[in-house]
Amino acid sequence: MISMFDGRLVRGAAIVCIGITLSGCYYVQAARGQLDVMQKSEPIADVVDASDTPKKLSRRLKLVEQARDFSISVLGLPDNDSYRSYADLERDYVVWNVFAAPEFSLEAKTWCFPVAGCVSYRGYFSEDSADREAAKLAEQGFDVAVGGIAAYSTLGRFSDPVLNTMMHWEDVDLIATMFHELAHQVLYVKDDTGFNESFATVVEEVGIERWLSSRGEQADLDAYLERRELRQRIMHLVSTARSELERIYMTRVAPDEMRRRKVSRIDELVEDLRTEFDLAGRDTPTWLNNGLNNARLASMTLYHGRVPEFRELLEQCGKDLECFFEAARTLSEI
Repeated sequence: MISMFDGRLVRGAAIVCIGITLSGCYYVQAARGQLDVMQKSEPIADVVDASDTPKKLSRRLKLVEQARDFSISVLGLPDNDSYRSYADLERDYVVWNVFAAPEFSLEAKTWCFPVAGCVSYRGYFSEDSADREAAKLAEQGFDVAVGGIAAYSTLGRFSDPVLNTMMHWEDVDLIATMFHELAHQVLYVKDDTGFNESFATVVEEVGIERWLSSRGEQADLDAYLERRELRQRIMHLVSTARSELERIYMTRVAPDEMRRRKVSRIDELVEDLRTEFDLAGRDTPTWLNNGLNNARLASMTLYHGRVPEFRELLEQCGKDLECFFEAARTLSEI
């Protein structure tokens, strides 16, 4: 999970559809984008040993190597070549996700793909392409939101590299992201974004707690737990607003009146969120400054909506991850 204080409340794993028969411009851009990532990937060991590698980057890549070994030996995450290489894409985000929801509904629009199944976003390797798709959806009457994504998972079909886009984060968020993305390789359920992201978030949480504890980095752990508590308060406010908006959307009133009520409740939520960030001594994040709508609220719930359920499942397993993985697989089959 995650740091949401630099505009990454919805960080998400943008599952890119690859390794399929290409048809249409969307699949062509996805294939080209993935090919570009692969071509720019270099083994981390080679990057660290290169004389022109900045010391800060070298230090952080060594940290990634240590955390990657930890993810295998302690967390039971997949032992493969993912996050054993590094790619500098020379841009701030690897993909841009487009989210959409009807004007009077919090049900996210879905797109279906052969590899990932149906997901509640559409990813583009070009920001302009994402903006064009968002504009088309807006013309159709949807609420839309576009978010830059710094990391994604190919679900183990390719060896996902560490990206320069991930290097803007603090060390804790960098390692947490890696644990999150590797969790998708443990369990991924087609057509259920909420399940997948909430499961990966809980794996990320327990992973980063154990990683920091193992290194005796109590101050960093305390700061991480403090951010997690703030995130929980934020999501409580969002959940309450969602419930009230859903009731508003079920009322039989004229569209103009429903629109007025919608705007009023979202404005109230924005003020509540600003207050929460102020009390925590945090800057207002970009996603809040850019405004909220149904699409943004739907995307936030996708990544956190079932987290309490998975936390409870972890507790039932006595915090044993092997048990948790098996229990989650059983839950996915219900």
